[in-house]
Amino acid sequence: MKSKKNLVFLGMMGSGKSSIGSIISKKLNIEFIDIDNEIETELGMKISKIFEEKGEKYFRNIEEEITLKILKNKRKVISLGGGTFLNKKICKEIVENHISFWLNWEIKTLLNRIKNSHKRPIAFKSTKNELIKLINDRSIIYSKAHYKINCEGLSKNEVVNNILNIYEAN
Repeated sequence: MKSKKNLVFLGMMGSGKSSIGSIISKKLNIEFIDIDNEIETELGMKISKIFEEKGEKYFRNIEEEITLKILKNKRKVISLGGGTFLNKKICKEIVENHISFWLNWEIKTLLNRIKNSHKRPIAFKSTKNELIKLINDRSIIYSKAHYKINCEGLSKNEVVNNILNIYEAN
């Protein structure tokens, strides 16, 4: 790996940020950090429980603090939570100082991946139309990523290889 910048994955819940990030980190032999896991470890509870007991505002404040701290590292593979990149401070930091990849999927695929998920508090409480609006709204912000990877119809290995080819050229 030539770049000292962090490689950051963003996208909707269920887009494969953690699984693709983990594979990439192994191939590059650099540490993988999943922001959602870091938050759960730090607070000692699942994200769904944090939302339930403390609310989304509390969660977003903790998410910002932990994410900005982790982004100070160099040469890491980082998977953001689905809503993390919507934070203006985090978005600005990533766009200016890191290499970001948006894992993009068709709405139908995302809906199939996230429906009935008890792990994702925002999805669990949303109707299909609300989820479609959420996906469309977030896509506008996700488009600020350095690279958009259209994952539809690709295997995990094809997605990984596309990302590695781009990343190693940096």
